[in-house]
Amino acid sequence: MPPCFDVYVWVHTEDRPGVLARFIDSYVDGHSPREPRFGAFVRTYVQEAPSPGDQEGLVDLRRQPPRDRGLTLYLGAKHHYEAIITITEEGDLVLGLGLDDPDNSPEVWKRGAALMASLRAEFNAHGGVAGVELPPPQSALEWADEAMVQVRQGTSP
Repeated sequence: MPPCFDVYVWVHTEDRPGVLARFIDSYVDGHSPREPRFGAFVRTYVQEAPSPGDQEGLVDLRRQPPRDRGLTLYLGAKHHYEAIITITEEGDLVLGLGLDDPDNSPEVWKRGAALMASLRAEFNAHGGVAGVELPPPQSALEWADEAMVQVRQGTSP
């Protein structure tokens, strides 16, 4: 698998289901989501009508279940390498898109910075971070960590 330049934006919203629905409609390949728990996620967090067993099925998307509230899905994307959705420990959203970057190209970094600005505007995000193979932050503390961040825009949550 080639390296990926990951771009994330932090979204604090009272309309989490609506924002998730817009992100999914715009960026996630619904015909090939790559994640077998995608349906359970949509029922639980977008439709807010989980089926029996959905909550339990999503537990292993958490880094340290059961105490941890953050979870991340890696999904197929319509026009990008991948789409990433994270529910943070704080209950906010981190929405991400991955750009294929096999050559660690400065051009991909420029496209990533432009994509970050576009996502920030589209989803009224506080800020954005990006980097090569950057794991999605699942908390404000992880968001502030500079270790792997190569591009940062806006403010911290």
